[in-house]
Amino acid sequence: MNLGGSELIIILVIVLVLFGGAKLPKLARSLGQAQKEFKDGIDDAGSDATEDSSDS
Repeated sequence: MNLGGSELIIILVIVLVLFGGAKLPKLARSLGQAQKEFKDGIDDAGSDATEDSSDS
């Protein structure tokens, strides 16, 4: 799924219309926090699996 410049601009305009300019920073912040929590969860699950396999 390759997105070019024009497709990204169209998506950004649609997001701006849907959420409004005032809500975009809050939306971006919450998306960033969700991504960080997801990565932390993946890392924790990976370290737990590594510890479990080394115990055997």
